[in-house]
Amino acid sequence: MVKRMVSDWLVPFGRPMFHKPKEWAKNLKPGSLSAELEDHPEHLEEAIDRSQAALLGEQNLGDGYWCGPLRADTTLESDTIMLLHFLGRQDSPKIKRFARFILSQQLPDGGWPIFRNGPADISATVKAYWALKFAGHNAEEPALVKARERIRALGGIHRVNTYSKFYMAIFGQYDWRGVPTILPELMLFPNWFYFNIYQMSAWTRSIVVPLSIVWADSPQKTCPENARLDELFPDERRWAPLKDCMPPHSFFSWTNFFLWWDRGLKTIEGHGGHWIRTWALKLAEDWMLEHLKGSDGLGAIFPGIVNSIMAMKCLGYSDDDPRLVKQIGVLEGLELDHGAALEMQPCLSPIWDTAIAMIALAESGLNRDHPALVKAVEWVLSCEIRRPGDWRVTNNVGSVGGWAFEFRNDFYPDIDDTAMVMLALRHVHLEEPLALAREKACLRGLHWLLSMQSSKGGWAAFDKDNTKYIFTKIPFADHNAIIDPPTADITARVLEFLGYIGYDDSYGCVRSAIDFLRKEQETDGSWYGRWSVNYIYGTWQVLRGLAAIGEDMRQPYVQKAAEWLKSVQLPDGGWGETCLTYNDPSKKGTGPATPSQTAWAVMGLMAAGLGSDPAVLRGIEYLISTQRPDGTWDETEFTGTGFPKVFYLEYTMYRNYFPLLALGQYRAAHYDRAWNDDGSQAPETAPAGVP
Repeated sequence: MVKRMVSDWLVPFGRPMFHKPKEWAKNLKPGSLSAELEDHPEHLEEAIDRSQAALLGEQNLGDGYWCGPLRADTTLESDTIMLLHFLGRQDSPKIKRFARFILSQQLPDGGWPIFRNGPADISATVKAYWALKFAGHNAEEPALVKARERIRALGGIHRVNTYSKFYMAIFGQYDWRGVPTILPELMLFPNWFYFNIYQMSAWTRSIVVPLSIVWADSPQKTCPENARLDELFPDERRWAPLKDCMPPHSFFSWTNFFLWWDRGLKTIEGHGGHWIRTWALKLAEDWMLEHLKGSDGLGAIFPGIVNSIMAMKCLGYSDDDPRLVKQIGVLEGLELDHGAALEMQPCLSPIWDTAIAMIALAESGLNRDHPALVKAVEWVLSCEIRRPGDWRVTNNVGSVGGWAFEFRNDFYPDIDDTAMVMLALRHVHLEEPLALAREKACLRGLHWLLSMQSSKGGWAAFDKDNTKYIFTKIPFADHNAIIDPPTADITARVLEFLGYIGYDDSYGCVRSAIDFLRKEQETDGSWYGRWSVNYIYGTWQVLRGLAAIGEDMRQPYVQKAAEWLKSVQLPDGGWGETCLTYNDPSKKGTGPATPSQTAWAVMGLMAAGLGSDPAVLRGIEYLISTQRPDGTWDETEFTGTGFPKVFYLEYTMYRNYFPLLALGQYRAAHYDRAWNDDGSQAPETAPAGVP
């Protein structure tokens, strides 16, 4: 314990990357307004008050956190039905309830999308079709007939992704020859080897390691006759060569290289030394069990949890083994009960939701010592991760610290959540000893963030320099996120925190981060948003980060970004963009207006110094006019991103705390213009842009 404390506080000192502003700790404490806010538009004040009340009403009063439902597509419910059959629980009453939810999400054309209002997706549609058959639906029912037609129109069953084929092969509905090879021997590659499991993204490790155990066992579960998929195949063949399912590629390409490897691995499967396979399986099992400690399931995400449950059964764990029972309990904790129907969440988002809710409440004028904020700080500090995780493999410098996304996920603190938490902590007035606890936690978090900066100057989500792009050509990498490169949105979030505690471009970490952002800017001035949809999100976050760090916001590249935001404002005053922009960037900035994306655009323009621009006023009016009487907003689109082009999220609190944050910042900008620094009232002039 003493050694760890000394390491956390002293080891970073003396290294240039850990140099900090002298007043950094003082800047963790919230400032105070020098005068009362007066003479604000009545409807703006009322909108803020209603929104604050609604958000406070969603707080968990016992612990102090916020955690809104997190929604995704129906592949989660489909996979859960498959898993229940895998476990021999085909009589579970939950199956029909999951099936009802799946049916409720079917599109008029017969398919299922991967985001609300999106087009049918082949993998989601095949999985839904199969799940409904598992649940007892007949292939000749109108819903399934339409689904078959849509599957054929989308290219047929062979076009589904790796993990769909994997699950179908387990039940004998797809030949293992057509499934990308995932060998447990991956575990034998040392960490210094060019390719090892730590060169894959954190979420991929949680998916692939247990799947490698399943691959080695290649279980053959009996598929109920009513759930067979024979009618989906165009001929007698129950598999297609991987080369026919991959994107177009030349003969001399990394894609072809990995396809040759896959064929070779399948050829030698079962012919190597038995002791090698035994050793590899033991390493995979030990890795999986170790990573279950201090975590709500493997990686605390749905696919990791499902795959680890199947892996345990393949390893011979009994149904009453405490480790297996716990994982099934964690999976059940992701259920959303709608009465007749059941929905699954991909994971839980308490740290993320709590941090942003705190920021929105504080920046919209809630007293900085409000009990709700203090309670939230206590809970957030209790969630700090105080053990090294997978990130330590490529970073042996940073001190242990930081926060994850979920309730417990100790091996995977992430940069985005850690920065957001520290942005929230600085907003709350605390008495000792809680104030000292905040300072210590933020010191550890700051050192960890600084140590995680990539060689390119940016920050990624979970790992440092996880950027070997050739691995994206591996056949099982079709979830489009096998690596974790630095991104503009996370880099800007870190810059925002650094700026607020006193950093500027005199620090090397800031200069290299700004250079990274400038290189990442699109030709039209926007920035790509990796973790939310999409260019509106990325552009807002970068502008906010640049403003916080003290960048001159009058520079042409900054104003070009602001002009892009203005150019995509919709006639109703809002902003909107759909998940389709990840497949087709020409659609960027187009889509129905949403409250979260409108809030991002408004805040981006204000960060760029355009708080008085008519576009901002129209955006504020849109938010006020679309607010519900209970202080919340409706949002029709998914605005969160899991894996671009593959998996999207609906953060159900985005629609509420981001508009509150935008309204609060707008009011604060009005305050800044209406009062002098000494607290006296400024001359009686109507600030531009105030309704």
